[in-house]
Amino acid sequence: MTRHCHDRLEKALSDILGPLKITSRLSQVLAYAAAKQTVSYQELKEIIKDDPGDVLLLADEWRLLLAVRTAKSSGWEDRLLLLKEGEIYAIPNVIRYLVKDALDTGRWDPEKATIELFKELGDPMWGQIPGVVRSIVEEAVNHTITGNQIKKICLHHGLSNRVDSLIAGLKVAGIISPKLGSVPEVIRAGSPIYELNPSVTIGLSS
Repeated sequence: MTRHCHDRLEKALSDILGPLKITSRLSQVLAYAAAKQTVSYQELKEIIKDDPGDVLLLADEWRLLLAVRTAKSSGWEDRLLLLKEGEIYAIPNVIRYLVKDALDTGRWDPEKATIELFKELGDPMWGQIPGVVRSIVEEAVNHTITGNQIKKICLHHGLSNRVDSLIAGLKVAGIISPKLGSVPEVIRAGSPIYELNPSVTIGLSS
């Protein structure tokens, strides 16, 4: 992979994260993970020639990489981010598409990535998904949204018969994840609660 590709990805990441010193190392890691789908702690050390702790913490905060090890469920909140030998981290599907596109264009384009991913997933309504995701982003509070809200959004977009399959697709994509630990919140809402991937929402919230 050329230096120009990494420069383009670094620029795209800087646009969403800000001009951080760590962005160059993060771009190297994400380029590798996008090609391989996972990256180990040892591989991270070899890629950045340094302690990968800061890179992993930032990547986890922005849901760019997720620890494979879990406490209970596969939900993001249950992932155990351990910074040590033997640990493996996975790149969410939508982030893989975002990174590959950014390597070519220098742009972080969640709408384009979402379309391409849902095409690959074989979703017949792939053209409508970005509009649904944008509505979810607009309705969300603190990167969370309820299942009932998503249901209303699907109804608004003429997809009332696709609610369950759409939610399943958004989870596979890495755009949302169930917050299973928030039982009191779920009871108050009378509905499942989902966390949104901030690296996707930041590109759709303008």
